[in-house]
Order: sequence, then structure tokens, then C-alpha cells
Amino acid sequence: MYKIFFLSLIITIFFKLNAQSQDIKQSTRKLEEVFTYINHLYVDNVDNKSLTDAAIIATLEKLDPHSTYISKDEVDDANQTINGNFVGVGIRFQLLKDTLMVVATVPGGPSEKIGIRAGDKILKVDGINIANVKLKNSQVREKLMGELGSKVKVEVLRKNEGTPLTFTITRDKIPLNSVDCYYMITPTTGYIKLNSFSHTSTDEIKAGLKALNQQGMKNLILDLQDNGGGVMMAAKNICDEFLTNDKLVVYSEGKHQPRQDLICDTKGLFEKGKLIVLVNENSASASEIVSGAIQDWDRGLIIGRRTFGKGLVQRPINLSDGSEIRLTIARYFTPSGRNIQKPYENNIVEYHKDFIKRLAHGELTSQDSIKFPDSLKFQTKISKRTVYGGGGIMPDIFVPLDTNEFTPYFRKVLNAGIFNSFSLIYVDNNRNLLKSKFSDFNNFNKTFTCDELFMNDFFKYIEKEQNEIKYNESEYKKNELLFKTFLKSLIAQNNWGTTEFYKIYNQRNAILKVALETIDNPKKFDKFGIEK
Repeated sequence: MYKIFFLSLIITIFFKLNAQSQDIKQSTRKLEEVFTYINHLYVDNVDNKSLTDAAIIATLEKLDPHSTYISKDEVDDANQTINGNFVGVGIRFQLLKDTLMVVATVPGGPSEKIGIRAGDKILKVDGINIANVKLKNSQVREKLMGELGSKVKVEVLRKNEGTPLTFTITRDKIPLNSVDCYYMITPTTGYIKLNSFSHTSTDEIKAGLKALNQQGMKNLILDLQDNGGGVMMAAKNICDEFLTNDKLVVYSEGKHQPRQDLICDTKGLFEKGKLIVLVNENSASASEIVSGAIQDWDRGLIIGRRTFGKGLVQRPINLSDGSEIRLTIARYFTPSGRNIQKPYENNIVEYHKDFIKRLAHGELTSQDSIKFPDSLKFQTKISKRTVYGGGGIMPDIFVPLDTNEFTPYFRKVLNAGIFNSFSLIYVDNNRNLLKSKFSDFNNFNKTFTCDELFMNDFFKYIEKEQNEIKYNESEYKKNELLFKTFLKSLIAQNNWGTTEFYKIYNQRNAILKVALETIDNPKKFDKFGIEK
């Protein structure tokens, strides 16, 4: 009897596999027929490569919103953020009036080593003029990036130098930092801003935690706002810094992918102490793995707005011509069993309009507008608090979006790139003055103000560069503090670095403000039953 059953099972499996194989062959044959007819009968010449790419893209779009195709030419760029580095000359640049200006050099990078400075204007690359030729950012990267160890010759115009200077730079690996900054935001609370999850993120986070611990950190705020995700293992390893051993971080499974558990297995650098994670509607994927695990294990509070809702796992697959597909192979689940992927089965076009729908529904501005069915209720692992699945991570403390924060006038100035160009010119023209007048950043932060004279120069610059943007006094008054804070932040960034930018601009971070109020208030923090 057992042999008959076993034989029957084998036959069933064989016919199913054979049927699948036949179905694939028929579909492939049909595609070959279409391409053959197009090449032999179509009225004009055709580009078979672009047709093939279009067919692959259309096929993947039928599957889900996150299975994607990356052409051979785009693979390296697409992998830069994930790898955490690229090969180049090591400068941060800005195109200013068709001139490439060095904003800063990467510390220890090839350009800094040979003496290139902030404020230098690059006129030629390998003897080819690049000034005043309407160069695009992508073209600059093409000229300055290249093979590891290769050389590029640049001609530089430096202020107070009579003739251009020539440098030969040997290209090297340049770190692409996923941690924008870390610093003590209060005497006892550290702050880390993570912009993505790459292969280097864990080491960057550890470096930040070590430095903050040495400065006496008791509490931590991890800022994942606008962090679209990245490498799943980076999310697991970062959670491992906050959760004790043997705790499940996330698990994934799919039709052809057996369940895989990612579990904490190392001693973390911040397993004790108050922890808050900041999220918003643009926090996705790996950001949701981290915030979901922290919330499910009652390790910390999540503050902000409901996250994006991406709970699908993609595997990169190299194709024969050097292109790549990133194919969804599984769904991932938080420790409590939540799948936070928002629905997409009905209409992928509507899926990408989710932000507009949330805004129209009032969800981004009022917590009362957010409703979850009982079927999506889950419980945290320790305190048995109610949490929800079915579309993103819902924060423990909701912070509404201020839809009136940016006036149309501010947006016009921002979109025109005027803030960046004006602050860059200001720093370049006043570099020595800034160094002599302000002994360090702290002194600058306390005493520098965007006074009336400074702002008048700014508005004159707008009128000169973008005369179609007319000064709007009433809208400026509504956004006066924002204008001044943003300008001061950019001047600090151009003169010192990204950390200094955030130290100033974070004064405008509404979600961070709520976090600071909560972390120092035992009544607000302790009522959630969070482990400390």
C-alpha cells in the first residue's frame, strides 16, 4: 500500500513538473515567434536590445512593485549604495554656473592626499575642457570615476593663484557612508542618522556607538526617517547591537524559499539603555525590519508616522549580458509574525500613489484617521502590547506631518537649487573670514546669524539668478526661520561637514523634538513597558 502511494506521489509530481516545463516552453516559443515576425516583417529597423529590455521590464512589473530590471550600464551605479563604496577621486562637488567646484575632499581620499582643496574649480579633465560647456552631474561622474588604480589629470583654478594648477589623481575606493552623522544631542542622549543599509552600515553604526558610549551615552535616538532600506543582513546586524542573543530579528519565506530565521548571535554595544527609533512614510524595507524588531521585542519606542510598507525580499540575479534582475523571492515577517507589505495585487499604479492617498485620507496629519481591522492585530513579545501588520510599521507615538511647513515660495527657491549655490559661493568668498571669526563650529553655531544684511544679499542673488522667482514677503515671513536655519546649516556643511549640517537643521526636526521630550520624561517613556 505504501509503495503504491509513493509511486502515485512521484507520478503526480512528475506530471506537474512536466506541465510547468511545457508551459514555460510554449511561452518562450511564443516570444521567439513575435521577435522573428518583428525582425522579418516590421516596417522599420528595430533595436532588439531595447525591445528585449522592454519585455523584461513589462514582465517583472506584472509580478509585484519591487521586482526590477537593471541594464548592464546601470548595474555599477545601482550597487554603489549597497556596496558602500565606489571608485573615484574622492571629492564632493557642485556645478556652479557651468563650473565644477570642489565643495569638500573625502578625508584620506586621493584628492586630499595630493593637495586638492575645497573651493578649487576644475577646468579640465585629461586635457578636455569641462568649464562653461553645460556639463551634467552624470557626465562629471563619468569623467572622474574609473578603474581602481587608474589615473586622471585635472587642471584646477584656485583663488589667489595666478595660473591654473595641474594634479594627477590615482583613483581609489571611496567610502559611501550610510551613517550621515552621530553626536551627543544632549549630555546623556546620543543621536545617529542612518540614510541606507549597505554592506558597511554595521561597521559604521558600531563606530558611532563606540564613540557615543565613550562620551557617556545613556540613551540613543536612531533616525531612520527617509531611509529606503537596502541589505537585509545589515538590518539584522544592526538589530544585534540593541537586542540580546537568541532573539529573532526577522524571518522570510516564499513558494521556493523555505523559512529562514535571522537571529541575534553577538554581544551588542547598546543592549541596555533607552532607545527610540524615528520613522516616517519614506522609511522602508530594512528600516521596517529594524523598527519592527525593536517594537516587537519591546526594546525601544518607535516615533513618527506609519512606514512605507515594503515586506518583500529581492534576490539579485546576474544575466548573461551583464545586466541584472532583482526578483522577489520571499516575504519577510517581524518577530511577532507581522508581514508589513502593503497590498499591491489590485493595481501597481495605485500602489505608487499611496502617499497621495494617505495624505488625502488624513492619515499623515491625524492619528484618528488610521484604522486597522482586528485581523491585523498582533502582540509584542514581552509587554503584550497591541501592534499592527498589513502595511508598514505603525509607530508607538504618532507625529503629524505639517503640510503648511513649506510655502510655495520656499519650494520654488529650493527646487531652483538657490540655497545650495548661494551658500557655496558665500563660503568660498568668506572662507578665511569664517575661520578667523569663528574659532570652531560650536562658536559658529552660537554666534552666527543670518541677519538682515545677509538675507538681503540672498534675495538679491535670487533676483539675479532666477528673476522669474518673485519675492513674496508674506510667504517668507511664514518660513523665515526655515529659510535662515537651512542657509546656516548649508554654510556649516560646506565649511565643516555633514554632522554640523544636522546639528543645526535638526532644530527643525519635529519627530526628533518629540523623541527628545519623550526620552527625558519617565512618565511618557515608561508607560509603554519598554525594556531599558
